[in-house]
Amino acid sequence: MTKYKLTITVKEVHGKCPLYQVGDKMVINEFYIDTNNSKHICMHAFSAMLTSLSAFIRGFSAKDLGIGTDADVGYLHCPDPGPPYTKGGAVIFEVKREIV
Repeated sequence: MTKYKLTITVKEVHGKCPLYQVGDKMVINEFYIDTNNSKHICMHAFSAMLTSLSAFIRGFSAKDLGIGTDADVGYLHCPDPGPPYTKGGAVIFEVKREIV
């Protein structure tokens, strides 16, 4: 079975996220979060992304999952809608997959 690494990068922040800024990264190696190479993990964003991340890291194409137009690059969104609905900020994440 092919083993993958995911690099999740903050691409956009709409509103004001108290945790993330554009360019922040998180890294997942196979089945664990690489805490030495990752920004803090927002449990709200991570829980919203987890189903897609699990399938993506197991080899399903971003195109087949409906999260991108390239097989190895997808985009996910945190659940905070941001202004004017909340004081937070909606974050868009780019997820890149590579073979390890």
